[in-house]
Amino acid sequence: MTKEDIIKPENLVAKKPTLMNDNPMHYCPGCSHGVVHKLVAEVIEEMGLEDKAVGISPVGCAVFIYNYIDIDWQEAAHGRAPALATAIKRLWPDRLVFTYQGDGDLACIGTAETIHALNRGENITIIFINNAIYGMTGGQMAPTTLVGMKTSTSPYGRDVHLHGYPLKMADIAAQLEGTAYVTRQSVETVPAIRKAKKAIRKAFENSMAGKGSNLVEIVSTCNSGWKMSPEKSNTWMEEHMFPFYPLGDLKDK
Repeated sequence: MTKEDIIKPENLVAKKPTLMNDNPMHYCPGCSHGVVHKLVAEVIEEMGLEDKAVGISPVGCAVFIYNYIDIDWQEAAHGRAPALATAIKRLWPDRLVFTYQGDGDLACIGTAETIHALNRGENITIIFINNAIYGMTGGQMAPTTLVGMKTSTSPYGRDVHLHGYPLKMADIAAQLEGTAYVTRQSVETVPAIRKAKKAIRKAFENSMAGKGSNLVEIVSTCNSGWKMSPEKSNTWMEEHMFPFYPLGDLKDK
């Protein structure tokens, strides 16, 4: 097969989303962010909402999504993305409004904003990257850090008597009256990536249809913060993260 045969439309298996620009990604090898960025870009493009999408990026590794997807972006203060998304969606109800947040941002300093925006049933989608650690700032313990998991601020492992228990934000969200769709997915394999894309699309469709608030949690790795290779990180996630944060839909109203 020649190069010309490979690039024929009928032979095309995958391509770079048109909304993804040419900026080289800064994420660590094996990071889940780049995969989820691609899925978000693909879904927006497939829905034909390029000119109506508004993303909110807060603080942490997640903030740099605005460097890679060519839509309108607004940066929020640490943890405040759902509040800002609420304002934008209420002012422009015809827009696709979503936040893209890590676990430290969403589940710690932004806990109140997250819970209340979801409970109000704001027609937004929150995309939640849960790697159980503060990835950007040095690998500190996060609200989602597993019991016994070692971090730079819990070198002997998370101790429930000292640090309390990990927060299951999706489980909390599923109990709120305002949420329409709550799901927990991952992107470590091709089948998982396909499921995650379907989940993002469903959440975006709900947002545009005015069905209420949506939370898409992506259980992820942080091989730099976990001090593991990308391959070992995926294995560790499957063995430890998935039992505590089981994948699947938690609520579909």
